Amino acid sequence: MTNTTGPTIRSAWVLGSTSTVAIAICRALAERGCRRFHLLARNLERNQTLARELRDRFGAEVSCEAVDLLAPQPLQPQFGEVFDLYLVAAGSLGDAERARSDAAEAQEITQANYTGLIPWLTAIVSPERIQQPGALWVFSSVAADRGRPSNYHYGAAKAGLLRFCEGLLLRCHGMPFAVRILKAGFIASPMTEGKAPPALCASPEQIAADLLRRPFRRGIETIPWWWRPLMAVVRRLPAGVAAKL
Repeated sequence: MTNTTGPTIRSAWVLGSTSTVAIAICRALAERGCRRFHLLARNLERNQTLARELRDRFGAEVSCEAVDLLAPQPLQPQFGEVFDLYLVAAGSLGDAERARSDAAEAQEITQANYTGLIPWLTAIVSPERIQQPGALWVFSSVAADRGRPSNYHYGAAKAGLLRFCEGLLLRCHGMPFAVRILKAGFIASPMTEGKAPPALCASPEQIAADLLRRPFRRGIETIPWWWRPLMAVVRRLPAGVAAKL
């Protein structure tokens, strides 16, 4: 893991911009001088709400794009503009119970958290872009560390995303472009409400502040930090115990 503060982030491209953690990161970026945002999300109305806030509060230039990762035909993204930071925070828990017997739901979970992101990640980490300074942050999950009976489709998709992005990380070794893979534990949000103990949930604002201390850090990291020892224990649990998780 390499630590570096690097230059100031002046522009950000955000996929999954309506997620709670992405909104917190956008606000924190704007507070630190970021003045150009391109926001991509499925919920265009909520996306426009964030865009208005960034314009009105911070005077930022903001554009929005509607993106559905579950579209039947994969997109071929094109980038006509270079950004300092590319943030990929898209994803969905889906219906884990339904996915056990419904192949379509299982496929949607995989597409929302992994395969639907591949065209975007491929376009971002282009041979030309990685020759220039910049950063890619990708949110995976601690669920990638071990299969659990309660959400193994989600965990498998996040594990696939993790390994794919690890390949991007190694590809960019020694290049100016920094790849940062974030194995996130529970973050307080509508997605985790009622599904995670509040004591184990970090606030989106704290996650944003922690990440922006070293915005051009490279490598794979577990956030918040206390999930690292917790997952070390989970990975070593006997099968009989893990089956109850």
